[in-house]
Amino acid sequence: GFDSDNSSGDFSEANHKVPEMLDLDPHQSSRTGKQNGETEIQENGIKRHRTSLPAPMFSRSDFSVWSILKKCIGLELSKITMPIVFNEPLSFLQRITEYMEHIYLINKACSHADPLERMQAVAAFAVSAVASQWERTGKPFNPLLGETYELTREDLGFRFISEQVSHHPPISAFYSEGLNKDFIFHGSIYPKLKFWGKSIEAEPRGTITLELLKHNEAYTWTNPTCCVHNVIIGKLWLEQYGTVEIVNHSTGDKCVLNFKPCGLFGKELHRVEGYIQDKNRKKLCVIYGKWTECLWCTDPTTYETYKKNEKRGGEQKKLKPSEDVIKSENDEADDMPEIQDTVQFIPGSKLLWRINCRPPNSSQMYNFTSFAVSLNELEKGMEAILAPTDCRLRPDIRNMENGNMDVASKEKERLEEKQRAARKERAKDEVEWHTRWFHQGTNPYTGTSDWLYSGGYFDRNFSDCPDIY
Repeated sequence: GFDSDNSSGDFSEANHKVPEMLDLDPHQSSRTGKQNGETEIQENGIKRHRTSLPAPMFSRSDFSVWSILKKCIGLELSKITMPIVFNEPLSFLQRITEYMEHIYLINKACSHADPLERMQAVAAFAVSAVASQWERTGKPFNPLLGETYELTREDLGFRFISEQVSHHPPISAFYSEGLNKDFIFHGSIYPKLKFWGKSIEAEPRGTITLELLKHNEAYTWTNPTCCVHNVIIGKLWLEQYGTVEIVNHSTGDKCVLNFKPCGLFGKELHRVEGYIQDKNRKKLCVIYGKWTECLWCTDPTTYETYKKNEKRGGEQKKLKPSEDVIKSENDEADDMPEIQDTVQFIPGSKLLWRINCRPPNSSQMYNFTSFAVSLNELEKGMEAILAPTDCRLRPDIRNMENGNMDVASKEKERLEEKQRAARKERAKDEVEWHTRWFHQGTNPYTGTSDWLYSGGYFDRNFSDCPDIY
């Protein structure tokens, strides 16, 4: 994100007029269920989470990212304050939690006896972690220093805690564990932003670690680079590119995934290709697909034969309509490469993962997935047990979600000013900031610097939490 407690330029969000809201389909708005934090209970006793936001998103058609960035040429992007209309009503800490949307892939990895199948499931999980970003051109709110987010999903079998451990540079640390004590998932993310004129590139530095406790295995990787195009003019669109290496530190197996850049004619847009090799560098299987659609795997011989036939002009079998994935509504958008086809299916391939269908009114809800829609839900009685630093209690995000954009802008400015004042006060008294739930240490598998969970959050002793809101 771009928001910072060091505002640049003379842009005042509170004084800038916000365009009218989009109209929600009345049939869709009735699907919201109980409002104001209440949730319904299904007959089987499982909690039913909300399916819609309280208010639809605002139109960004009257705004231009370039109108802000052109005033800040030569400045660090981390010190640019963007108008709230470019945001989505989630904190970056909540965006990180979307890793857990496809947790069934972790459960699948835990259940497999074959290490190759475990690596396949972990590779699919790593790809699925970025799938929720598809068409999400709104930026999440930058977390305040000391901000936290927790999520417990008994139906999905995990609990999750994250904390903003540093503001300059911005670093978010997270820790998740299976309720059945079958896995631990943790890491820290330090997004490095670059402005290339027509695009903004976010390199997500930081190590991600998944431990499968039953198998005594640990996997580490980093996410691909994310790039938002058409910042100056045209319709914003997003791509992921770069090489992701997933290492099994117990067996020495490695999965190398290449997120391909779209290229001049967009032929490679969203494509992912890679392979799994053992410790002797022998290829065990090939993985292919699109991070916006699905992921398949096949044996290396079949894949090479297929590729040779493809070069000779042989006919290729595409996915059947029943196997096809809903294409993006932006495929025909101006200034975006048009997707010519879906993933070409190689006979004999095994499906590893497929993207979840989004709610029918997703385009009016910041292109959120069903999982993302539920993340900022403040259920009845939750406020009494949450840490006072939890994202759900942020007034700017809450007001934006409810459609009160003017109030949200003023609250955002107030929180940033409060953060600046607190930092100056600490500097005056020569007091160092101390994180609450994480500490800086060394990743035991990579040997690199990392932020590790200190424990104790779910004991719910929040007496010494900072006052950040």
